Amino acid sequence: MRPGVSTTARVYPAEGDVVGAVLILGHGAGAGQQHPWMVECARALSALGLEIVTFNFLYTEQRRHVPDRRPLLDECYRAAIDAVQRHATDPDRALFIGGKSMGGRIATHVAADDPGLELQGLVLLGYPLHPPGQPEKPRDAHLPAVGRPMLFVQGSRDAFGTPGELQPVLASLVPRPALHVVDGGDHSFKIGKKDPARQAALLSEAHRAIVDWIRAAI
Repeated sequence: MRPGVSTTARVYPAEGDVVGAVLILGHGAGAGQQHPWMVECARALSALGLEIVTFNFLYTEQRRHVPDRRPLLDECYRAAIDAVQRHATDPDRALFIGGKSMGGRIATHVAADDPGLELQGLVLLGYPLHPPGQPEKPRDAHLPAVGRPMLFVQGSRDAFGTPGELQPVLASLVPRPALHVVDGGDHSFKIGKKDPARQAALLSEAHRAIVDWIRAAI
């Protein structure tokens, strides 16, 4: 990252049955790493054995509301990867990247732009395939260049792209990505009716699917 500019990150150490992998998660466009959704997701995954690292994109760190242009978002994400690699205590630990919505999309751009980057895979939570109500503006042209295993976790009611819209895109990619559908979930995996028990169960299933997929990938 450019001299004199910095951001913050948080580390959630792996607990329990340690997987031996670290997953970097970038946040969505409208909320930073301190948002309850990001914190709860990171804590749940760390409790299942993954080391999780979150960070703020610069516009969030500087308390601006409008996301930076993609080159600066890419640069910030790459700086987060470099920092994790530089401070790794276990050189054999597998590295995965991804994030919520915009954070996941930027992760795919970073991977697509650098085939030599040592990544085991990507985890994409609510991938923004297109702006809401604008399927004619897809954000998938770069995905074939990613060239690594990917897991898409998508709500069945996601206005940014339903699983049905994603499936033909994923079918064209090599290696073929995995898709976990959150039944009834929106862009943040929230179901339409108030049912705390079912909501908790669906989130738990999604978190377990992420950890199981990463275990299989390494």
